[in-house]
Amino acid sequence: MKIDATDLHFRTLNEKVRESGDREIIIENCMGHRYIGSGMDGVHIMVHGMPGNALGAYLNGADITVMGNAQDATGDTMNEGRIIIHGSCGDATGYAMRGGCIYVEKDAGYRAGIHMKAYQNKLPVLVIGGCAGSFLGEYQAGGLIVVLGLGREPGQPLVGNFCATGMHGGKILLRGDAPKDLSPQVLSAPATEADMAQIEPHLETYAAHFGISVQRIKQKAFTVLTPDTKNPYKQLYTHN
Repeated sequence: MKIDATDLHFRTLNEKVRESGDREIIIENCMGHRYIGSGMDGVHIMVHGMPGNALGAYLNGADITVMGNAQDATGDTMNEGRIIIHGSCGDATGYAMRGGCIYVEKDAGYRAGIHMKAYQNKLPVLVIGGCAGSFLGEYQAGGLIVVLGLGREPGQPLVGNFCATGMHGGKILLRGDAPKDLSPQVLSAPATEADMAQIEPHLETYAAHFGISVQRIKQKAFTVLTPDTKNPYKQLYTHN
């Protein structure tokens, strides 16, 4: 099913998506429409244009592909499924996501991966192909965040300030060095073979969607960030 979003209110667009009954939905001329695919499962939504905030919020198994940039809170609290962005994302990408995968071709704004968590067999994954803004992985409690830094300009930081502040679970893998302002409660080390094996399937998925070889990605060494086991932040949370 094809839906032309021109002049549609975001509520009307979402009603059409939910009522279509089709497993393949194409949205054309999207411009700032919010909540696309929110809570949905069992469908693939292709978006041409720029979706608004909370794309795929509470996603529960659907696949969403965006042929363009996305705005803030993409994948907010998503539970399962996949979001693929052929462009950049705004702030709070993957906010509190607890399952599924988000692949961003280029950059992400502030607070990407904030409050990410993992539970039982669910492991959320956020792969950022470019650079990330400040507060990456703030309060991260689980899951994987990968930042590749592809195409960054000379002198451009891989991540912004305050990376992993309050982190008490999960991993962040950076294709490059750890930030200099890293909190003392967060440990950094060269990525091990086990770390690389864990992210290999996600690098392959990224490479397949965005036309780059995994070999090129792996030409530069990765650094892994993890919370210190003595991290005082951990004491502030009820589930340890």
